[in-house]
Amino acid sequence: MSTLSQRPMNAVVGQEMPHEAADLHVTGAALYTDDLVGRTAGTLHAYPVRSEVAHGKVTLLDVQPAYDVPGVVRVLTADDVPGINDAGIKHDEPLFPDEVMFYGHAVCWVLADDLEAARRGAAAVKLEVEPLPALITVTEAIEAESFQGATPTMVRGDIETAFAQAAHVFEGEFEFAGQEHFYLETHASLALIDENGQVFIQCSTQHPTETQDIVSHVLGVEAHEVTVQCLRMGGGFGGKEMQPHGFAAIAALGAKLTGRPVRLRLNRNQDMTMSGKRHGFHSSWKVGFDGEGKIVALDTLLTADGGWSLDLSEPVLARALCHTDNAYWLPNVRVRGRIAKTHKTSQTAFRGFGGPQGMLVTEDILGRCAPALGIPAHELRRKNFYVEGQETPYGQEVRHPHRMVACWDQVWSNGELDRRMAEVEQFNAAHDDVKRGLAITPVKFGISFNFVSFNQAGALVHIYKDGSVLINHGGTEMGQGLHTKMLQVAATTLGIPLDRVRLAPTRTDKVSNTSATAASSGADLNGGAVKDACEQILARLEKVKADMQEEIGWDDLVKKAYFDRVQLWAAGYYRTEGLSWDASIVQGNPFKYFAYGVAAAEVEVDRFTGAYTTRRVDIVHDVGDSLSPLVDIGQIEGGFVQGAGWLTLEDLRWDTSDKPTRGRLATQAASTYKLPSFSEMPHEFNVKLLENAHENGVVYGSKAVGEPPLMLAFSVREALRQAAAAFGDGGAVVEIGCPATPEAVFWALEDARAGNSSDPH
Repeated sequence: MSTLSQRPMNAVVGQEMPHEAADLHVTGAALYTDDLVGRTAGTLHAYPVRSEVAHGKVTLLDVQPAYDVPGVVRVLTADDVPGINDAGIKHDEPLFPDEVMFYGHAVCWVLADDLEAARRGAAAVKLEVEPLPALITVTEAIEAESFQGATPTMVRGDIETAFAQAAHVFEGEFEFAGQEHFYLETHASLALIDENGQVFIQCSTQHPTETQDIVSHVLGVEAHEVTVQCLRMGGGFGGKEMQPHGFAAIAALGAKLTGRPVRLRLNRNQDMTMSGKRHGFHSSWKVGFDGEGKIVALDTLLTADGGWSLDLSEPVLARALCHTDNAYWLPNVRVRGRIAKTHKTSQTAFRGFGGPQGMLVTEDILGRCAPALGIPAHELRRKNFYVEGQETPYGQEVRHPHRMVACWDQVWSNGELDRRMAEVEQFNAAHDDVKRGLAITPVKFGISFNFVSFNQAGALVHIYKDGSVLINHGGTEMGQGLHTKMLQVAATTLGIPLDRVRLAPTRTDKVSNTSATAASSGADLNGGAVKDACEQILARLEKVKADMQEEIGWDDLVKKAYFDRVQLWAAGYYRTEGLSWDASIVQGNPFKYFAYGVAAAEVEVDRFTGAYTTRRVDIVHDVGDSLSPLVDIGQIEGGFVQGAGWLTLEDLRWDTSDKPTRGRLATQAASTYKLPSFSEMPHEFNVKLLENAHENGVVYGSKAVGEPPLMLAFSVREALRQAAAAFGDGGAVVEIGCPATPEAVFWALEDARAGNSSDPH
C-alpha cells in the first residue's frame, strides 16, 4: 500500500460530517460573489447590448444615445480593448464581435451607477445586424458540412471481418439533447483596481488561473498583475469552467478604464441564453453480436453540437469516444468523432464532460437490441461486462472490473430484483392502463483530465505559533464538499482535531497555476497537494521532537519549533503519475483509475399521458475508501437526480422556424425548462457505498465521486423503455426519445400498442 493511500488510526477522513459551510448555506449567511457588491463602495453595474439575430454582420453600432441616459458612465466596445479582443483559449471567441454568432450574443456592454440605468442605457444603443444564414440543429450542420476542430478516430481490431462473421447485425441513428446547468448562482464577477494598479477580481469560476490568463490577455498585462479569488460558487457543474472568463474580462476592463469597481452578474434569462450547455449529440451506429449475445463489433460516428466556437468541445468529444465502451468489452470497434458548428451558444463542460454522451449511445443500443436478440436487457448487459486482463479500445487496462460485478450483485441482492421483476410482470398482466418497468445499468467512468498537464495541483499550509492551521489549495468550492474533504485531509495528516484547521478562499496569489476544479479530480489532486505540504512540516517537527527528552503536545511542539527557527509553512505539490495520452491516435492511459457503480430503477407509466413516477431506486457506488461519507452520499444522490433530469425531463428547445426569431432559445426560464423537483424524486431511494474498495496510489485510498453517479440515471430511461414496451406484447423493440419526457414516453408506448416495432435491423 502506498504512503499516499495509508490511513492512520483515528483518522478524521472517513468520518461522517456535514459540509463545512452547511450552516452558512441554510441560514443565508454564506457570501457569494455578488454579495460582496454591497461591501464595495462606488460599484458600477454592467449590462449587455445583445443581438436579436442568430447570425449576422454588425452594420451599425451607435453607443452615443446611451450617454444621454442618466447614470450611464461608460459603454465598452472593441475599441477599448488594450490587449487581445478574445475570451477563448482557442482565440475564436471575440469579446466584442463584429459578426454575431447566436441569438443574444453581446456586442458591447453599458456601465452605469445602478443596474436599471445600465439596462436603460443598453436599450438606447442603436444596433443593426445584417442577417446571415443560421444553422440551428446538429442535423442542419451535418447537411451543410459545418464542422470545427479535431476529428478523432478510435480503432481496435478488424470490424469488417467481425461484422461479416456476426450472427446478428443492427444499425440505427440516435440524436439526444444537451442540458442547462441551472446552477443557483448565475455568472458573476466583481472587479476593482487597487492603489498599485493591481486588478483584483472576485469571480464565480471553477478555473481561477484560466480566468486570470484570459483577463491578462484582454487587458494586455502580465498574469502577476491580475489576482482572481473564488470565495465559493452556488453551483457550477462545469458551466463555470470556461465561460466565466469573458464576463470577468468585461468587469476588469471596465474597472481599468473607469477606476471604479465593476459588477457583472447575469440574470437568469441572460445566463440561460448567453452561456453554453451540455453538448447534444447525433450518432449513427452499427453493431454486431454473436449467437450468445456477446458484442463482436461496434462502428459509430458521434457528432457533437459545439455551438459557435470550440470552447471545450474537443476534449469533451475525446472523453465521449473514450466512454463509448462504458462497462463493456468491445473486441472490434471504430468510433469516429466530429464537432458541428452551429449558431447557438458555445456548448461547454457539464458534469461528465462527454462521458455521459458516449456511454448513452451504447446503453441505448443495448436497450434497443435486447428484444431483437430475444435476451432480457439486464442479461445482455451483464454478459458483456469487462473481465480482468482486458483493455479499453484506447489501450488502457481495466483494473478491478470485479468491483463493477460486486456493485451489480449487491444491487441485485439488496434490491430484491428477482422478486420485483416477477412482481412487475404480474402487475403489468393485471393492468391495462398503467405499466411498470424495472431496469439495471452499470457505470465505468475514467478519472483524470484528458489533458495530461492539468493533472497537477498545489497547496499552501501555514501553522501558526499557537498550533492553529490555515490551508490554501487550488480547488474551488461549488457546494460539492471539496473544502470539507481538504480540512479532513489536513487534520488527518497532521494528527490534530478538525477544529484546529481553517481554510482560506481560493485565489491565484496564494496558489498559482492551478487546474480547473473539474473532471471529478478536485479531491484527488488538491488532497494530494495538501497532504504533501502537511507532511513536509511534519518531517521538520519530527526532528524537533527527536531532540526532546520528553513527550509534549501539539501546541508546545509547534511553539518549540518556532523558537528553534523551524519553518512552519510549506508549499505542497501533487501530480498524477502513470498517465499518457496521444490524442492523434486516441491511445494511451488517460485515467488514474475507473470509478464503478450500478443502479436499478423501477418506474410506473400512465397509458393516457405518458406521465411516470419513479417508484424505487437502488444504488451501490464505488468511491474507494470515502474521505467524507456524508458528502459522498449527497453527491451520489444529487448526481443521479441531475442525470435523470437530463435523460427524462430537461428539454432544451430553440426556434428552428424561418422567422426573425430563428435561433432564439425558447426554454429560457424555469417556467419553460422543466427541472427535477421533489415530485420526480424516487419514492424509495437506497444508496450504498461499495465496501472494501480501497484504491492504492490516491489520497487516503479514496476515489472521485463528482461525475460518475450522473450516469447511474441511465437505469431510469431504460426502465421507461421497458414500461413502454409492456403496453405492447412486451417484446417490442422500443425507440424512446431523449429526453424521455412524458410526451416522448407516450408516443413510444403508442407505437408499442400499435405493434409498430422500430426494429434496428
